[in-house]
Amino acid sequence: MFRDIYREVNVGDMTIRPLSQDDLPEVLDIECQGYSFPWSESVFRGCFRPDYRLWALEMCDRLSGYAVVAYMAGEAHLLNLCVAASQRRSGAGRRLLRHLVAESARDGMSQVLLEVRDSNTGAMNLYASEGFSVIGRRPGYYPGGREREDALVMALSFDSRCDSPGPP
Repeated sequence: MFRDIYREVNVGDMTIRPLSQDDLPEVLDIECQGYSFPWSESVFRGCFRPDYRLWALEMCDRLSGYAVVAYMAGEAHLLNLCVAASQRRSGAGRRLLRHLVAESARDGMSQVLLEVRDSNTGAMNLYASEGFSVIGRRPGYYPGGREREDALVMALSFDSRCDSPGPP
């Protein structure tokens, strides 16, 4: 049952597909909406490699979000997940997260790891509601105004006995 929840990603007018380099102008626009210190185009271009998975979320045939995941040493590391400001709190981020979790499990990863700003309670609540737990802290991980901000490290481990994500 848990695995089925993570596979339900094409709901209503939301579709998830692989991100392409042709999507980068829209990605950069969404990135600037979501972050004070956005990734550059060259950083995104560097993510189009065999050990990365890049996902695009479309709503009404328009790019509305994306996720960048690196596969390293049998683990999926969620590096970036962002939804357009106009689509936040619509379930888009949750659907994208569920998709990348399902794909990571299907690809044989043992867990999904991520960092989240200590001040980003909305994202922390989303991740916790999807079964992620805090496993550590990275002091000064994120750039900030005058000072750097800590990141919480969160993880969702997959239950290898049934090849599905662990309980939420």
